[in-house]
Amino acid sequence: MARILIGVMPFAGHVAPILAVVEQLVARGHRVRVYTGSRYLDQFKQVGATGIPWRHAPDFDEHDLHAAFPALPFRTGRRALLGNLEHVFVRSAAGQVADLREAYDAEPWDVMAGDQLCLGVALAGEQLGCPWASISLVPLSLPSRDLPPAGLALQPAETIAGRLRDRMLRAAFTVMAHGVQKAYEQTRAAVGLPVAAERLDRAWWSPYLICATGVPALEYPRRDLPPQAHFVGALQRPLAARRAQHPPWWGDVLAAELPVVHVTQGTLHTEPTELLKPTLTALADENLLVVAVTGRPGVTTLPFPVPANARVADVLPYPELLPLVSVMITNGGWGGVLAALAHGVPLIVAGGDIDKPEIAARVAASGAGIDLRTGRPRPAAIARAVDAVGEDRLFRVNAARVAAQLTQHDGVREVAQLIERLQVLGLPVVRSTPDPWTDDRMTISNG
Repeated sequence: MARILIGVMPFAGHVAPILAVVEQLVARGHRVRVYTGSRYLDQFKQVGATGIPWRHAPDFDEHDLHAAFPALPFRTGRRALLGNLEHVFVRSAAGQVADLREAYDAEPWDVMAGDQLCLGVALAGEQLGCPWASISLVPLSLPSRDLPPAGLALQPAETIAGRLRDRMLRAAFTVMAHGVQKAYEQTRAAVGLPVAAERLDRAWWSPYLICATGVPALEYPRRDLPPQAHFVGALQRPLAARRAQHPPWWGDVLAAELPVVHVTQGTLHTEPTELLKPTLTALADENLLVVAVTGRPGVTTLPFPVPANARVADVLPYPELLPLVSVMITNGGWGGVLAALAHGVPLIVAGGDIDKPEIAARVAASGAGIDLRTGRPRPAAIARAVDAVGEDRLFRVNAARVAAQLTQHDGVREVAQLIERLQVLGLPVVRSTPDPWTDDRMTISNG
């Protein structure tokens, strides 16, 4: 039995996949403590883990970030991306380290793992000299000499001029991210760590073990993927471990003879006028059944008329819904994207902010869906995209190709085994295949 500390940022989209990993580790006999916001501690307690709440770090409400972080800019564009990184993820890390040191002093652990954006895990691991793992819950954003900077939603160039563009963008992005880098350096100083040997864009990532959700079919090939990085597919709890709740109209979906279109805005930015309303408007007169979710538990209505061919719920069990869906329209949350593609469902992605444009670009590059290039699409654009996916079978063929890679993985089990291996070795856990774009069926080994 190992003593394991798991850190996760208190966002619903981060908690759900980490909950699956924690449940697996507990089932394998480990003593697991989870460091996260107070509103999520009970979920981890229910699967047998012990919770450690944010105390020195601001215990924020993900639906009202400005209350805890008043310096945040408006949530659109590159300024919002950098502002969120600086204030929510970097400047909160000093408090995270203080919480984690208190917990360690009370009861040490053997190994740490964290949501890749939980920077306190990386800094506490460095302080304690403790092996730690990064679990990436968004597309792999490790800097690479082969790619443009993460966050610009650009596909890598293939021409000499394009590669020069990417090199210039990498240099320019370093300048643009100066404020975030400065915040990182100040945070390191605040917790008593020396000047960093590496920049922040690499500091998120563990030198011991990186568990990257997703598969190579959804990533851009790179020649410099570090040997400790493992693609693990999707992280989802088994259906038997979840309590499925069906709305009164669930029978309509089961009996539907028309194509079923699912639309979601995820669980963070859930203003329904951005994507739900234009989708319902676009498809109101089509021979389709539209299934919409608000993403807010208990919120099952919308502040505008709902067409006769649409149904609305707060949340739905994806393992039961997605096999019935013909196309999914989404804001681009990574967990939902992976869930849909694991079932071979083509996507229409309206990625408006933070990491969502990057995810939309990857879906388009894979050929498994359409990138609407905005988080606030017009009804006409949505209607055209639905028609395009319905008329071009290549979208479904490519979604099936991605599904074939995803179903090769048992992500939750693989992450648990990799963390166990790290705990035993205390050394980097390297993958057995040097080029995952040639063969992504990586076994858990140390070379």
